[in-house]
Amino acid sequence: MTDPILPRIRPAIASLPPYRQGKQAGPEAFKLSSNENPFEPLPSVVEALQRITPINRYPDATALRLRERLGERYGVAADEVHVAAGSVSILHQLILATASVGDEVVYAWRSFEAYPSLPLVAGATGVPVPLTGESRHDLDAMADAVTERTRAVILCTPNNPTGPIITSAEFEAFIERVPSDVLVILDEAYAEFVTAPDAVDGLAERVFEAHPNVVILRTFSKAYGLAGLRVGYAIGHEKVLDAARTTGIPLSVTSAAENAAIASLDAEAELLERVAVIVERRTRLIAGLRAQGWNVPDSQANFVWLPTGEQTEAAASAFVENDLVVRPFPGDGIRISVGEEQSIDRVLAVAATLR
Repeated sequence: MTDPILPRIRPAIASLPPYRQGKQAGPEAFKLSSNENPFEPLPSVVEALQRITPINRYPDATALRLRERLGERYGVAADEVHVAAGSVSILHQLILATASVGDEVVYAWRSFEAYPSLPLVAGATGVPVPLTGESRHDLDAMADAVTERTRAVILCTPNNPTGPIITSAEFEAFIERVPSDVLVILDEAYAEFVTAPDAVDGLAERVFEAHPNVVILRTFSKAYGLAGLRVGYAIGHEKVLDAARTTGIPLSVTSAAENAAIASLDAEAELLERVAVIVERRTRLIAGLRAQGWNVPDSQANFVWLPTGEQTEAAASAFVENDLVVRPFPGDGIRISVGEEQSIDRVLAVAATLR
């Protein structure tokens, strides 16, 4: 039997590996590979989903109630808020809106693994800039990489998968070097876990007002524990967000996601108590790994980074053999999400055998 003749696929897309999520865990294993919140949704959030979520009707295409709620929270108009199916969806929309053939998109590397695919899908060229020796963004090098072809720059703080933040002073020095017609995306998916006092906070500092070319990304997937419902948001200039809205898939934010996000904002104080628990576990995990001799970066997210280099795949196998599903990045290191309390000692025990 001969193979069928299939439609021609763009070479750049055909050579691009599809996104691979973290391996699923068995019933006895801890899944520490996807930076999910280990806590179940709050009862009030579950109740809201059951009480007010219509299944037989299309959702509001603009998620207006959630945009208005976020607008009130951050002191912006609803049209200065954009909601989509996770912050990564907004990333795709913004890159599609700004970059095409002949254009460039600058990002740090290693950083969020979706970043390299964004310019490729848009037909543009990605420009990865290596992290520093401390696993941090090299903002001077990133600014140097900006050319007349650059249409967007992506900054991830805290950086996924290594964990360090960008400081307010570093961001301000960087943004002064970037032309005002280049989009700067400040990806703050893990902002709620940050405790470093000098970390940039794009919303609290309202950097989008001083610099209209800056868009701030946040998500309900991590701290709020709604990863399975897919809802994230952006705050920035209305016209920039209109461009993102134009490139988005209509009706991608479900009523369930919108209702759960609003209910989570209502219960934010209780949710942030859970965030504090995760931060405390993170602190203990980092201290324990460093005591073993690991050179662990100062993570401000809900995960830690083990720089295992060429031994990454073997080290990841050792974790899996002990019912710990982690996220290996071959040749670089392993990202370990901060999970259930019972997982902390087990992670430390396995890590100790790898020294």
